[in-house]
Amino acid sequence: MNAKLIKTHKMLETPKTGDGRIYFHPILMMHAAALFGKTYADFMLDYQVLVQSNLKLLEMYDHDAVSVISDPCREASAFGAKVFFDGDNSPKCEKLIHSMEDVEHLQIPDVYTSERTLDRIKGVKLFRERLGEPFPIIGWVEGPLAEAADLCGVSEILMNMIMDPDMVKALLQKTLVVAKNFALAQIEAGSNIIGVGDAICSQISKDMYDEFCLPLHIELFNFIHEHGAIVKLHICGNITHLLPSLKKTDLDILDIDWMVDMAEAYKEMGEDVVLCGNLDPVGVIMSGSKDDIKNKYEEIKASLPRENWIMMGGCEIPRDTPVENMKFLRTISINN
Repeated sequence: MNAKLIKTHKMLETPKTGDGRIYFHPILMMHAAALFGKTYADFMLDYQVLVQSNLKLLEMYDHDAVSVISDPCREASAFGAKVFFDGDNSPKCEKLIHSMEDVEHLQIPDVYTSERTLDRIKGVKLFRERLGEPFPIIGWVEGPLAEAADLCGVSEILMNMIMDPDMVKALLQKTLVVAKNFALAQIEAGSNIIGVGDAICSQISKDMYDEFCLPLHIELFNFIHEHGAIVKLHICGNITHLLPSLKKTDLDILDIDWMVDMAEAYKEMGEDVVLCGNLDPVGVIMSGSKDDIKNKYEEIKASLPRENWIMMGGCEIPRDTPVENMKFLRTISINN
């Protein structure tokens, strides 16, 4: 392994790293809340519920990292947007930005005094207290474009990237500042990996990504590295067209959704990036048979070197995923 990959593996260590297992990093949100007997709203609004439910599942599934990922609205709330919670449904976020004037008036929030960003920071601290060292704790921030979409609306931000690019770029500079501040707060609280969720990037062309996002991702990832953590980038959907650009960002872990070919992703990203994924979370992990799960596991395993793979669903584990399917996936990845 080269020096960069060695550093990444150092950040992935747990007390069980040497037992022959393939790393397993499932994204657990609604599934964790449901098995803990809480609503998704409870999970999003109370860091103690988030941490305790994830620790319960850690005992059940014996996976190799925990995360404070919960929902995309924490930074938006800090910016002043109203967020509406409804039991087990996804939250809805008020649109704050409609014009350049709104961008100019938008104030950079303090992540330590804003209720929902502080809640996540507390979650990181509690995880570290409970798990000690070494154990990967994944902090989480919204990527600059995803946060801009939270503040503007998805359709609106995509349209304005064409109609009013100056407004979008001005907004991205502010969302970048908050992403940095929030990442640093979570690193200082105990995260050694920072997940950056920028899902909307899969919906834009490579040229648009290069213009609007690539420079910001480079700056954000460099900032995270400078403060001692590594970077995990999560972009839901088909990112095949973005892989050549993502290679330029010096990220450490790249989540790969189920519709991207894992072998192609490895060929493009190279030997110093760890790919995380890409079992279909619905068709395989939730609804598949044990044969389906094992066959897909073996297919992915054969498509890239072991040291470049973290096993995961392509995205979040669905709420109703059978416990036995998750346990089976963990079992086949130990000493296999």
